[in-house]
Amino acid sequence: MKRLTMNTLLLAAGMGMTVTALAAATLVKDVRVFDGERMHARRSVLIDGARIVNADFHGAAPAGSSVIEGSGKTLLPGLIDAHVHAYQYLELPLVFGVTTQVDMFTGVQVMQAMTRKMAAGENSGQADLFSAGTLATVPGGHGTEFGMAIPTLTTPEEAQAFVDARIAEGSSFIKIVMEAGYPGHPMPSLSVPTVQALIKAAHLRSKLAVVHVSTQGDARIALESGADGLVHLFNGKQIDPAAMASLVQLAKQHKAFVIPTFSVLESMAGVRADDLLADPALTALLDKAQAEPLQHTYGQKPDPARLAVPKALTLALQKAGVPILAGTDAGNTGTQHGISLHHEMAALVQAGLTPVQALTAATSAPASAFGLGQRGRIRNGYKADLLLVDGDPGADINATRHIVTVWKDGVDASALRTSQRLRVAEESKPKAPVALALPADGRVSLFTKERLGSPLGFGWMPSTDSFMGGKSNVTLDLQEPDALGQRALAVKASVLPGFAFPWAGLAYFPGAQPMQSADLSGAKMIRFKVRGDGQQYQLSVMSKGVQIPASVPFKADTAWREVAIPFSSLKGIDASMITMIAFNAGPKPGDYAFQIVDVRLLNE
Repeated sequence: MKRLTMNTLLLAAGMGMTVTALAAATLVKDVRVFDGERMHARRSVLIDGARIVNADFHGAAPAGSSVIEGSGKTLLPGLIDAHVHAYQYLELPLVFGVTTQVDMFTGVQVMQAMTRKMAAGENSGQADLFSAGTLATVPGGHGTEFGMAIPTLTTPEEAQAFVDARIAEGSSFIKIVMEAGYPGHPMPSLSVPTVQALIKAAHLRSKLAVVHVSTQGDARIALESGADGLVHLFNGKQIDPAAMASLVQLAKQHKAFVIPTFSVLESMAGVRADDLLADPALTALLDKAQAEPLQHTYGQKPDPARLAVPKALTLALQKAGVPILAGTDAGNTGTQHGISLHHEMAALVQAGLTPVQALTAATSAPASAFGLGQRGRIRNGYKADLLLVDGDPGADINATRHIVTVWKDGVDASALRTSQRLRVAEESKPKAPVALALPADGRVSLFTKERLGSPLGFGWMPSTDSFMGGKSNVTLDLQEPDALGQRALAVKASVLPGFAFPWAGLAYFPGAQPMQSADLSGAKMIRFKVRGDGQQYQLSVMSKGVQIPASVPFKADTAWREVAIPFSSLKGIDASMITMIAFNAGPKPGDYAFQIVDVRLLNE
């Protein structure tokens, strides 16, 4: 870029122009180009400001332009992740070449703030966001468990008002949840008539209606009801060929698109994205907390055979001409924003798509399906959201990971990538141990009349699902001192329906403030004494970067017993970043009562 003089800057301010708009043009010369649909062996692409001026430029470079030699490289449209939950790490997608995200559920304020930035042309430092805002679900259904109270509905008669309220908030499309849970944890779900009414209401307002499904039966119902897209496929080891063919034909007949979301389906099958974790060029761009979700999966044991059905169905849909969109469900365990889309494209290729078809699924296909305007392609007048990589991703899809440059609205994101890399490198430098010194006897429960205290951290508090919209409640009652002077704490909990995973109990916060992380890597186990009503409880532990706590069951017998649980049994938890340790009743509704005393963190 040429240096701007002070006079130029003053002129820009006086004319209401941005500095970006006055920046020199950039010519990517003699580069392989994937235009969103086809691969071109050699082209030159000229961008100026926030737009692509000429997607097939010929002749000498314009005076004053920056010239980038493209030999051996490929220029692609900025990638589009068609299924995310964008509540954090809003800059991270851009680091990995993802310039647009389609969000399936986030906070309304996050959605509205991003929409304002995009409208003002002030979002060159983050991926653009098009969001459903609040999803459509029932009280206590899937979508109510994420820490925010949301509007819900139960009848078809409420559908139009629900849809209109979402549109008024700024939702770009309507997401509908059909989810009955899984074995051992059933969940309430929208009735078929209500799903049908929601789709009809969205279409009446010229909005797309997409549906979350997790079973073949719900997928069929959603398509028969007129859904514009399925935002998941479903795991399974086998599917009847006739049933699969019928489902494919149904999707084609209704002109629906499908987002398989292999990244999260693999996590559910216990399959980790080790290809990402094994690539040092990628992991060098993730800090410790950002890398944490990729190191774990929802499934406790790897069962890759469960991916047979979504792989077969994705290939059959592609062959039938049903649009396949690349989406990761980033925000869930086993995924991360930006980086997971590269894995998702590789998963599509493993399912049988060609690399070019996988690239289309991550560029022009979602742009077309969601009506995202002039993006997802390299064409004259389109947004200068671009990704330059080494190699040929049309031959090897993993070449998308060899990122050279990312442009967002014509602005080179190299500074953002460099800053992220340096920050991660600094975090990774060997440091002197900073683990918190444990009390000499390990005891962290100092229950007194004045305070539920601890020599380490913030201390203890009652814990229920109420802050997430649940109805459970708990009371704490300090008992008389025992022979050693310790006071047990009596916990009486009523676990009530109304939240997807209801709980009530007692929480310990080892950080200086609730949910602030603390380094407990000096502790190898947690030990405590408990007695109660003979029911089963959960020790649940959270660490920074993990959305779902790791839990180990324990029983509160009628007589006092000592329970010792090693931290190594808490899968997915980093002991150096513990935010909470809880002793909870639930998720089975009912009344519970237990007493706890002498909680210790021990290095044994």
